[in-house]
Amino acid sequence: MEALQPQPSPRRLVWPDEIARIRAGLPAGAPPVYLVGGTVRDAFLGRPVHDIDLATPGDGLKLARKLGGALSGAFYPLDAERGTGRVVLARADGSRLIIDVAQFRVREGDALSLETDLRARDFTVNALAVDIAGDLQAVFDPTGGLDDLQAKRLRLCAPDAIARDPTRALRSVRYSMMLGLHMDAPTREAVRRDGRQLLRVSAERVRDAFIGILDGPRPAGALRVLDSLGLLAQVAPEVEALKGQRQDPPHVYDVWEHTLAVIDHLDAVLRLLAPARDDNLGARAGMAVIVSELHAFRPALYAHLATEWPNERSMRSLLMLAALLHDAGKPETRSVDEAGRTRFFGHEAVGAEMAEAFAQTLRLSRAEGERLGGIVRHHMRPLLLAKARQVSGKSIYRFFRDTRDAGIDICLLALADYLGTAGQVTDLEAWGRHVGVVKKLLESYYERYEQVVKPRPLLDGRDIKRELQIQEGPEVGRLLRALLEAQADGEVSSYEEALALVRAVHRAE
Repeated sequence: MEALQPQPSPRRLVWPDEIARIRAGLPAGAPPVYLVGGTVRDAFLGRPVHDIDLATPGDGLKLARKLGGALSGAFYPLDAERGTGRVVLARADGSRLIIDVAQFRVREGDALSLETDLRARDFTVNALAVDIAGDLQAVFDPTGGLDDLQAKRLRLCAPDAIARDPTRALRSVRYSMMLGLHMDAPTREAVRRDGRQLLRVSAERVRDAFIGILDGPRPAGALRVLDSLGLLAQVAPEVEALKGQRQDPPHVYDVWEHTLAVIDHLDAVLRLLAPARDDNLGARAGMAVIVSELHAFRPALYAHLATEWPNERSMRSLLMLAALLHDAGKPETRSVDEAGRTRFFGHEAVGAEMAEAFAQTLRLSRAEGERLGGIVRHHMRPLLLAKARQVSGKSIYRFFRDTRDAGIDICLLALADYLGTAGQVTDLEAWGRHVGVVKKLLESYYERYEQVVKPRPLLDGRDIKRELQIQEGPEVGRLLRALLEAQADGEVSSYEEALALVRAVHRAE
């Protein structure tokens, strides 16, 4: 077979500055090293390159170790059997650049070469390579990936690409949304046919592919595509029962369509609160209120959303998963009262149990499962506070006491939940109250944490037992809770006032 030759790129490839450092850091006499996959694809599209993938016919693990030393980066062995290592570099802006170095992948029976490596990949747009030591504007493209990128087409490298790795079915949806590509007919058919084998793949790999979709652009649209291809029922069968589940006004959608609307609005809310805000979103009904009322909390919320879970899973993706499951308990709790109204009493608690079980199925961490369950369990709380019309310090204290670390997530989900109920904001006064409640909760958390959210008790258990002459037991805990609520409400502010309050509460019992 004639050796694969590079061709000049029809469009200038835009490389990050670190490429020059990597070229300089390669050891003398090393085997050829190629920039491959999404790294080349993104350079062709002019997209920011956050991760760099390198491939070599030699030992990628050994090369990564040497490269890490030359670049003063952190080295991690990823897969010793397949000769894959990782180097992590610190960038000047505080971000990290991940460099993965792998030995050529090949299908069984193929000779080790760059071409067999590229042809063994998933999609043609990822089957691209550039010799890092050669012309950085010349691309090895054996499957026509550059033409597909220009035609905005997603096409498999081989008809059996998904059968060989069913998680590629999920990645096809992610790439479609992320890159604005349409699947050609054979690819769509292969996704439908071979994506049915997802259940034979490890839960961890399915999790990573699914979380990547939730963390990507247009998650609601991606879920619709997953559903149309028969993939969603395999990954999240819990949502099947939501379809066609009718709801009474003010809901205008069934539970499934409402769920998708909530995810879409949550995506918009998070983009609106991001540092690089998309001001066009402010034109959406109701969004201008969020901009004006919650603007001061954008830095704090951005820091909160920057939280990373194990394996660099994002807080945003967990929030999207919570939105997907927030009404999962409705089918099981549905009832119709004497007036013919549909009710879902207790759906939050049932949904929380389902969410925690789903987290285990996906092999999420225990902390992620607890946070997910907490968000679903309490997602109605801000709406109930808004209906009360007056939000006291006591009610805010109780909210954060019960929701703990999930409180901020619930505030964000509550905004999207409201917007996804009626389809558009028709009652500006009610919407303003709802946003006002979220604002008050955020103010308390970020500006009055020690006064309202977690006040330091003016008395402790020993004080109460000594002053009231009572023994250790549930009564001491009850009095401490009453004291903290009174402190949060501003009713007491001194030792003497606190003592008078617990005495009065004790006598009243």
